[in-house]
Amino acid sequence: MSEQRSEPRGPLDGVRVADFSRVLAGPYATMTLADFGADVIKVEPPAGDDTRHWRPPVDAEGTATYFGSVNRNKRSVALDLATEAGRTEALRLAASADVVVENFRPGVMARFGLDHAAVRARNPAVVYCSITGFGAGAGAELAGYDLLVQAVGGLMSITGDPDGPATKAGVALVDVLCGQNAVNGILLALRERDRTGEGQQVEVNLLHSLLSALTNQAASTLATGRSPQRLGNAHPSIAPYALFRAADRDLVIAVGNDRQFAALATTLGRPGLAEDPRFATNTDRVAHREPLTAEIEAALAAAPAGAWIERFRTARIPAGLVNDVAEAIAFAEALGLDTVVGLGPSRTIASPIGLSATPARYRTAPPALDAAAGADWHPRKDPS
Repeated sequence: MSEQRSEPRGPLDGVRVADFSRVLAGPYATMTLADFGADVIKVEPPAGDDTRHWRPPVDAEGTATYFGSVNRNKRSVALDLATEAGRTEALRLAASADVVVENFRPGVMARFGLDHAAVRARNPAVVYCSITGFGAGAGAELAGYDLLVQAVGGLMSITGDPDGPATKAGVALVDVLCGQNAVNGILLALRERDRTGEGQQVEVNLLHSLLSALTNQAASTLATGRSPQRLGNAHPSIAPYALFRAADRDLVIAVGNDRQFAALATTLGRPGLAEDPRFATNTDRVAHREPLTAEIEAALAAAPAGAWIERFRTARIPAGLVNDVAEAIAFAEALGLDTVVGLGPSRTIASPIGLSATPARYRTAPPALDAAAGADWHPRKDPS
């Protein structure tokens, strides 16, 4: 008789997540939990998550790729929280869950009878994560859209060319950062629950997530009282660390120390640059950024960008082409990073978290709306 092999277990197997979140930050967080074994039940309105309707583009089965990008490994149930029957079923689900995630405006879940206090009364061990745009205080009524937070949170003021308009990032970056913070908070709270048996509320918001991610730019502002300005693709504290033009296309050079700069100067055929007093140290190079850029681009004009990248790689100089998204995915795959997950017609980017013993598992494609209708959420069923 052959030995029966069981499905590999994930670190979050046995953890049930009632996911009331929509669009990006919350679904990104709950997909991360699902990738590592959590049983995530996505609660949607009868019309579905808004991102189901954000199309084109769509995959081969017509599913909006925006929705597909953050909803694999989940089950879906459609509940109308405006009705008593919907709220009753939602509370039964929340009462059976280890984790509840929601990103409604503050006060909405309380009107539904699904806020932290109501769920905790039924389920004292619950970890209840609330994701907001601007917190539950004076900013509670502000709409938490990523573009808006990039604007009021300072990111747009330091993004773009010095003489051009403020510019947003090319993806809803603040939502993703906030989703990652939600995962961190949930896992910390679950760890504490392991010790005490008690759940707690986790609160994250888009604005604070962005301010935290501003790191050196925020620290500079607090230390000097002056806000940094847009530098295009340059760095306020390092040079050369920017975009440069070669003979045929742009490339990036990211020199972080004097040794690397000396190697760069030699590789460019301009070894004297490293001895020039204007460029001898990083501080000097930052102070003389414009003439340094002119010197580098004059040298780069002699060859195509791809040829320079090969030379820089041999000399161990950090540099790379400015890839489009397709080229970036192909580059990662060429490095053996296994970044693409295929689940039927759905192709998404794999979890960036690598665990040696309990890696992410990709079990199911993004669910059809209400595919888990009729499931009995109470009493608790072990999802394993």
